[in-house]
Amino acid sequence: MTAAGRSVISRALTHSRVPGYVLGGQLVPRIESMSRRCQVTGKGVLTGNNVSHANNKSRRRFLPNLQETTLLSDILGTGVRMRLTTNGIRTVEHNGGLDAFLLNTPNRKLPTEAQVIKRRIQRAQESKAAQPA
Repeated sequence: MTAAGRSVISRALTHSRVPGYVLGGQLVPRIESMSRRCQVTGKGVLTGNNVSHANNKSRRRFLPNLQETTLLSDILGTGVRMRLTTNGIRTVEHNGGLDAFLLNTPNRKLPTEAQVIKRRIQRAQESKAAQPA
């Protein structure tokens, strides 16, 4: 590859909205990995120690029990895919489903992903109320 070709790719990397890297002269977009965090409760990864019988300590990670689930929204009329912990699934079901849980929970207690879904539900609810019967 020529120096001019490299400078074009490097300029594309610095000015593009999608972060990426150059592999074999090709611009490859970098895929952001999903965080290990519940979209309802906000539980995430904790760290601690493995402690052996001899009291040797080595660092470890405690991962949340995340499940990819599809919760049905009555107001939207579709399923909403979310990554929730098993505790988060139980919380949503205990509070009457996704719509009831999100609409009755204040925004300060919801992670940003849940607030986005809550706004979608509120907009759909307002548009259904605005339509004549």
